[in-house]
Amino acid sequence: MKILTAYFSYTGHTRGIAQQVQKLVDGDLFEIRPTEAYSGDYGTTERQGRKETCNGYRPTLAEQAGNLASYDVILLGTPNWFNTVAPPVATFLADNDFSGKKIAIFCTNGGGGLGHVAADVKSLAHGTQMLESLNLYEDGGADAAKKIEAWLKKNGLN
Repeated sequence: MKILTAYFSYTGHTRGIAQQVQKLVDGDLFEIRPTEAYSGDYGTTERQGRKETCNGYRPTLAEQAGNLASYDVILLGTPNWFNTVAPPVATFLADNDFSGKKIAIFCTNGGGGLGHVAADVKSLAHGTQMLESLNLYEDGGADAAKKIEAWLKKNGLN
């Protein structure tokens, strides 16, 4: 089974989780990055992210993941931005064919939980089999590794 861990991270929390996940599944790692990076100022990015999310804006990406057809499973990391995926993740999902793939989401948040992230991923990635999602507060805390391992096990990926 070939696995891709793809993620977008603004604060670094999702990146840290993605790196832990990738080490455990021994797959490939891909960072989803918009062509124009978000501001380093959190308030500015929050206002921009809210506007983009509300308007359904999908920024262009700096690069594509490559040959997604070669992967069986996509482990997809996103922060919860206003109860959904971050706009770059929406672009990644809308721009690629995930037919026949399995997708498992890991979502970091600052208190908003999973929101409707899983439902939105399912609607953007047609023809996929959705696996169980992992919801983590910020960086997952001291027991992040245990939560990640349990999530992977639940999805038959470890």
